[in-house]
Formats: sequence, C-alpha cells, structure tokens
Amino acid sequence: MKESDKNIEQLISKMMKEDQLQSPSIDFTSKIMSEVLLLEEKKLKNYKPLISKPVWFFIGTALIALIIYISLFSGAQNNLETGKLYTDKIADAFSGIHFSKNIMYALLIVPFMILIQIGVLKNYFDKKYEL
Repeated sequence: MKESDKNIEQLISKMMKEDQLQSPSIDFTSKIMSEVLLLEEKKLKNYKPLISKPVWFFIGTALIALIIYISLFSGAQNNLETGKLYTDKIADAFSGIHFSKNIMYALLIVPFMILIQIGVLKNYFDKKYEL
C-alpha cells in the first residue's frame, strides 16, 4: 500500500510540474462585479402601490362631487326625514337579534386587535426589506 502511495505522489508531483498556474484575465474582477450588480438589481423590487394615483384622484373627485350634489340638490329637511326612515327600517330588521356580552366584547375588541396587528406586521416587513 505504501508503494502505491509513493507512485501516486510521484504522479501528482509530475503533473504539477508540467501544469502551469492559470491566471484570470485582466478584466476578470470587473466582469464578476457587473454580474453581481445585475443580480442585485434583479433582486430589488420596485415599490408599486396597490392603488395608483389616478385611481385615488378619481375616488377623491367622485367623493367631492357626491358631497356637492347632496348639499346643493337636496333639502336639509328632506335629509332628516329620509335618514329617520332608514334608521327605523334598520332598527326593525335587527330588533329580534340579541347578543351575549362575550360576543359584544369580541365584536368590539377584534377590530382593534386587527388594526394593531396590521401596524406591527407593517413595521416588521418594513424593517425586513429595508435597503
């Protein structure tokens, strides 16, 4: 076994003497860095809002137009009577439903907890994907 090891070592040393060290090209570093920069640019995601500016503009314009229409073309007395009519209908529709205290507490607390959780998660993801 030792004889075969010596033969392998001699073979390796002979091959190493015959082979020359390879050196990279002159612009090797710049090529590698340009590839790295391309990969980094692909990883970065551009911020794109869920609702674009034209849509926000349309929503705002529609709300302003609705407020102007309601204030100009309907009388204040008529609005009070119509509002009372709708609240009476809604009260009649839900008059037979009774909730326990636990359900009422849950209905009051859950929306606040969801809002808190949204804030915490937004903060977490903002820190995670911060540049």
